[in-house]
Amino acid sequence: LFNNEIVTYKMYNHQQTTLVTDTLKEALEMRGNPEGIIIHSDQGSVYTSYAYQDLVKENHLVSSMSRRGNCWDNAVIESFHSNIKSEEFQYVKFNSMPNIHVMEKVNEYMRYYHEDRILEKLGYLTPKEFGAQAA
Repeated sequence: LFNNEIVTYKMYNHQQTTLVTDTLKEALEMRGNPEGIIIHSDQGSVYTSYAYQDLVKENHLVSSMSRRGNCWDNAVIESFHSNIKSEEFQYVKFNSMPNIHVMEKVNEYMRYYHEDRILEKLGYLTPKEFGAQAA
């Protein structure tokens, strides 16, 4: 939440537990395996799975979950999802596209989001610029 940076992301052709455990492992690695941080998610089956919850406990993280059916508990990521849909996928709303094109568009948007897209709440800096200034 500090600078709205997406620490890491993964795209698989399924939504199974390995998607979220692999993503969490990479995020922890990228941040130097911090302990005691709050990891927030919804109540989806992948987040309530034994594998995911065990990974959270093994890494001394604090699990936080949204209340059922309440998008306000996770407003920051819900807003991000809205932005990527409206900014990157607005012209493909009623058309399908191959997974490879979706992946390319997401990767390009992530680069744009971190390096070019300014945010008012960050003093009109990008997430990368704001993070660099604070370091």
